[in-house]
Amino acid sequence: MVIDPDSAAAARAGAPSRFSDSLMDVLDRVSYARVDPGVIDDPIYRLRYRAYTREGFMDHNPEEICIDDLDETPNGMSFGIYIDGALVSSIRLHHLTREHRASPSMKVFPDVLGPMLDRGMTFIDPSRFTADHEASLAYPAMPFLTLRIAAMASVHFAVDQCLALVRPEHGPFYKRVFGSEQIGETRAYPGLYFPVALYGASVDSIRSRVARRFPFFLSTAEERSLLFSQTGPQDAVLRIRASARDAYEAARRSLEDCTPVS
Repeated sequence: MVIDPDSAAAARAGAPSRFSDSLMDVLDRVSYARVDPGVIDDPIYRLRYRAYTREGFMDHNPEEICIDDLDETPNGMSFGIYIDGALVSSIRLHHLTREHRASPSMKVFPDVLGPMLDRGMTFIDPSRFTADHEASLAYPAMPFLTLRIAAMASVHFAVDQCLALVRPEHGPFYKRVFGSEQIGETRAYPGLYFPVALYGASVDSIRSRVARRFPFFLSTAEERSLLFSQTGPQDAVLRIRASARDAYEAARRSLEDCTPVS
């Protein structure tokens, strides 16, 4: 296994905190599955619907699914997060580039992001982060387990920033965890009943913070490739096991092997 700099830095930082260690234990039971956009009855769309209608964020519909035009864009990808085989949360990502500009944040902040894309900057734009109600009570760290996918995508695609289009009251979480800074004022999002603000985190900042404080965000190149290199419909849903512990332990062993014996 090739040891990436993030994993090596995390191993050099010493033993994980109690919080990080407990997340590693949960991640040993976590798998991720990329959604085939052609399957509109995938359970993540019902999970979205239940989450949004429970909070009063969208109207009821007879299909009891939440799906929109951005679910089928070429630069979009959605994922289900599973613990012990049960769906517990989901998230959608868009890889924003000069050529591919469709994303939720671009719907609301084209004047902010458009000029940055014109300059050649690239982004991961996470959205549709929803969780099963009972699972979120059982696993309070669900945001970390789910947003780990956005952190992995930011590394895999080597983007400049990871965005967060979130309710203003959620901004402090992204500042604390990812070092995000607000880059767009509060605005309305079409079809939702709450305002959103735009935050951006430098991927260099994310990587350094991950290495020092949150090693459960680590991943192997193999996991990232399996999740983000899929093209076209899949014959079967691929469940990809979380590799945070593998990445951390491999880096730790590598450092120990390199330690000179006095």
